[in-house]
Amino acid sequence: MAALRYSINVTLDGCCDHREIAADEELHRHAVENLVRADALLFGRVTYEMMETAWRLSTRTGEWPDWTEPFARTIDAAKKYVVSSTLDQVDWNAELVRGDLEKAVQQLKRESGKGIFVGGVQLPLALAELGLIDEYEFVVQPRLVGHGPTLFAGLSERVDLVLVSRLEFASGAVAMRYEPRR
Repeated sequence: MAALRYSINVTLDGCCDHREIAADEELHRHAVENLVRADALLFGRVTYEMMETAWRLSTRTGEWPDWTEPFARTIDAAKKYVVSSTLDQVDWNAELVRGDLEKAVQQLKRESGKGIFVGGVQLPLALAELGLIDEYEFVVQPRLVGHGPTLFAGLSERVDLVLVSRLEFASGAVAMRYEPRR
């Protein structure tokens, strides 16, 4: 069964609002490395719509630094699954996932070879509750912002993790990968 990997940027005080993260070339390169380790991306509606607005090449507007292009090309081309009960359709190389979340994700994990990469806040909470996440990566930003949203608010039971790798960036950010202690 393929791994379901979760990665998110978070500030030292626990904020996971993407607008509070200082993106740079090195962090984008790391994100591309994560994306190519998966056969598909799994998003909830909010994350899907946010990513599509920012990274869909055919509709992208404005000036972007050259170093964002590898990330934009990689995410634009990636197969995507979108968990939503409110969307009627998706495109951008995406399929809707409906019905029983646990069964649907287990089926995707059986079909995938390299794995599935999940992002966002609400969907990963539901996946953690179901014990479906095989790897957690927190890219901790050296910043305090004093507000939320925060990760895993409302988790019914703690999830104990084991550190499997750590990577420091020139910006002072640190990517830490964990696997659930089973």
